[in-house]
Amino acid sequence: MSKPLVLSYSGCGTCKKALKWLDEHGVEYTLRPIVEEAPTRVELAKWIPMSGKPVRKWLNTSGQSYRALGKAKVDAADETSLVKWLAADGKLVKRPVVIAGARVLVGFNPDEYAEVFKR
Repeated sequence: MSKPLVLSYSGCGTCKKALKWLDEHGVEYTLRPIVEEAPTRVELAKWIPMSGKPVRKWLNTSGQSYRALGKAKVDAADETSLVKWLAADGKLVKRPVVIAGARVLVGFNPDEYAEVFKR
């Protein structure tokens, strides 16, 4: 497997835990700052299905960007609008996002990481 791509935000506690896990398990990765380089619509169109999660599970519902949009607006939005918003604002994306071959991980679950990066 080539080096996984990790989209992360330096101020995100969950991202710090995930990066620490990867470092402790000797996983080399390419780091991409998600705020400065949000995933594109094309990337999201590919990665969302690969993650096995619906687009709504890609939303960082505890962040300021989500609160600024408002739950009612998000609940009423179609998938096309959600993808557009995710591509426009990296802070709206649940983090970290790890692209490891054919697997895309959203958020941090140590068991899921162990399964994907078993040596």
